[in-house]
Amino acid sequence: MDYLLLAAGLLILVTAGEATLRGAIGLAQMLGVSAAIIGLTVMGFGTSAPELVVTVRAALGGNADIGVGNIVGSNIANSLLILGIGALICPLFCDPRAVRRDGAVMVLSMVVFCVLGLMGEIKSWHGGAMVGSLLAFLVWSYFHDKKTHDPAAELHEDFAEETPGVPENKFIIGAYLIAGLAGLSFGAELMVEAAVRIAERAGMPQSIIGLTVVAFGTSLPELGAIVVAAWRRHTDIAVASVLGSNIFNVLGVLGIGAVVTPLSIAPDIAAVDQWVMLAATAFLMPVIISGWRVDRWEGGLLFSLYLAYIASLAFRV
Repeated sequence: MDYLLLAAGLLILVTAGEATLRGAIGLAQMLGVSAAIIGLTVMGFGTSAPELVVTVRAALGGNADIGVGNIVGSNIANSLLILGIGALICPLFCDPRAVRRDGAVMVLSMVVFCVLGLMGEIKSWHGGAMVGSLLAFLVWSYFHDKKTHDPAAELHEDFAEETPGVPENKFIIGAYLIAGLAGLSFGAELMVEAAVRIAERAGMPQSIIGLTVVAFGTSLPELGAIVVAAWRRHTDIAVASVLGSNIFNVLGVLGIGAVVTPLSIAPDIAAVDQWVMLAATAFLMPVIISGWRVDRWEGGLLFSLYLAYIASLAFRV
């Protein structure tokens, strides 16, 4: 029964996340917000909404290991699984200037998390600093993009315009937002409670559930986005969406979660998984930079590395 509840929670969470994202984009467009800003902010927070709700819900329920594991596992999945699948569909080309900027911030955010992992806890003031850093980056990006309209700005615009099914009627927009937010809350509650019971019955750490099933489920919006972008041959958007998601997950989701309540970092995540996340990032960036593309064979390698990582978790159960 718990597995059915977990699956139902994941389904509700993903569906509600998509509804919230489309409603937020519709609201921003109705208010006259530019496509570049929608792509930079709304899309980033929107695709990370499932991670945010699950992380906060888990932390408030005393299950921080699931919440933190969810973010670490999601970022590993983004860097290896999702980009790997995208490259297998179609080689992923990317713009050097856009990758240099967002890629550098992504690497820096991973390093920040690893430092906090060594400390064993993300305190409230750490979370505030992380959210502040993210906001500062977004504000700087906005004025920089507005001034130069460089490739990063164009990617943000394309990213927003690629999203299908955005409502235009204000009542439908409101319905999307209300239903989406309610679904996110309900789906997160179902999923976290089911994940806790499954971990307890199986005698496994909650962090393992967070790193695997929960992380995969909350990463489904990013997976869907990159599959669509790769299928349409808009591969620069696919790469940018993964880099942006990783930044938002660490600085935004964990930052907000820690502001709500301090987040302890499980010893196994601090000892192993955070370094896997950093290694995946360190491996990914040279792959992207070499030729400014991810070829199919490189995508297959990324995908294989993710499968190897998931298999290794079996030895820790």
